[in-house]
Amino acid sequence: MTRTAIVIGAGFGGLALAIRLQSAGVETTVVEARDKPGGRAYHWQKDGFTFDAGPTVITDPPCLEELWALSGQDMAADVDLMPVMPFYRLNWPDGTNFDYSNDEAALRAEIAKLHPADVEGYDRFLTYSKGVYEQGYVKLGTVAFLDFAAMIKAAPALMKYQAWRSVYSIVSSYVQDERLRQALSFHTLLVGGNPMTTSAIYALIHTIEKDGGVWFARGGTNKLVGGLARLFERLGGTLRLGDPVTKIDTAGDRATGVTTQSGWHGDADMVACNGDLMHSYRTLLADHPRGAKVAKGLSRKRWSPSLFVVHFGAKGIYPDVAHHSILFGPRYKGLLDDIYGGVVPEDFSLYLHHPSITDPGMAPSGHSTFYALAPVAHLGKAKADWDGEFGERFADAILGEVERRVAPGLRANLVTRFHYTPADFGRDLSAHLGSAFSLEPVLWQSAWFRAHNRDDVISNLYFVGAGTHPGAGIPGVVGSAKATAALMLE
Repeated sequence: MTRTAIVIGAGFGGLALAIRLQSAGVETTVVEARDKPGGRAYHWQKDGFTFDAGPTVITDPPCLEELWALSGQDMAADVDLMPVMPFYRLNWPDGTNFDYSNDEAALRAEIAKLHPADVEGYDRFLTYSKGVYEQGYVKLGTVAFLDFAAMIKAAPALMKYQAWRSVYSIVSSYVQDERLRQALSFHTLLVGGNPMTTSAIYALIHTIEKDGGVWFARGGTNKLVGGLARLFERLGGTLRLGDPVTKIDTAGDRATGVTTQSGWHGDADMVACNGDLMHSYRTLLADHPRGAKVAKGLSRKRWSPSLFVVHFGAKGIYPDVAHHSILFGPRYKGLLDDIYGGVVPEDFSLYLHHPSITDPGMAPSGHSTFYALAPVAHLGKAKADWDGEFGERFADAILGEVERRVAPGLRANLVTRFHYTPADFGRDLSAHLGSAFSLEPVLWQSAWFRAHNRDDVISNLYFVGAGTHPGAGIPGVVGSAKATAALMLE
């Protein structure tokens, strides 16, 4: 008889897992709480503008293409990936710009402008990054860590690459210029990690980008999500939207299916969760002893910070504003200490997304689409009136900084704007403490120490997404889907 599976949540991880299961002949249903798929990659259409919630940096296209190839299909038939160059334009308060890309000659010229002696140091860092990429991403990125023996097996490689050190510490051992140290370490923030504490293994992100490039889906990240959903349904899968799961049904130490808010009940041989870890255990498994036990342990773990995102559309074209910009603030370590320590500071570093410079169709003719993102402490550390006056002031301050740094006259040209806060992450995504990236990616919360891809007690309950191995980011959650699918298809 055909095996059946239910996947809770239609984020990147859930869709990737469902495609793998359906491609292998498992009759799969994806149940999504929101009105459209995407999870954290949600989107809005407003006043003629398309606003992606994120993620908006697409790397390692082969990990996505593989999902279509499972059934002999071609991703290009569903998704048009456009190269982004430079990958990021980094900007500091003194007006210094640094274009970050995989054009080796151009990148070395950028490094030499800041500190000529660091060109040689960058080459040594690149060798290090390639090494951790092979060990941490190629060899271990799609393999589940279900027992401590697997962790012991990986230990020699972790020791060789000094995984106990932070990304910033490793980078600092290769380059001397503080701006270059920031340029080569900020990437961990894109997966919820503090460069000062996140394991040096995450330096592999540099090689992922260098080897595979940085891309944007024509029409927005939502078009990539839509392509995944269409592929899943073409394979015969069922996508159930707008009906939150309220309970994972169990019989003894087996999951039997799910019940939703509408009263719908689905039976399945296997259940997989792409939702928030804490919500899955504390709420969806509230009737099983395993739920409370794991939730208690999760409450003691370190959770990644949240985000405050201002989406805005403006009249005019901004040719000098790159697709991806990082606007560093006057502080680096001090600001990170505030974000991860629970202070909402008055200064900030921003990630500015300007998709219409690559794809003009993201905005009405003669207009531009943007969002500006500031990492902020999660709701368990910083108590702020995000829904009220404080949130409005914070959004105004961010727009003022963008205008001052890279887009003169911006606020006078605004056509539409809205913001998304830590409170929204909690409400819309059931994200514990409003965390935007699930568990913080520190070494003692990685691999075996992270939530396991298969529950240790409920043997047919699985997990996929940012909270499991290997972690957040599109390559990370798609890798987790490959690891989890291997377990489910055993």
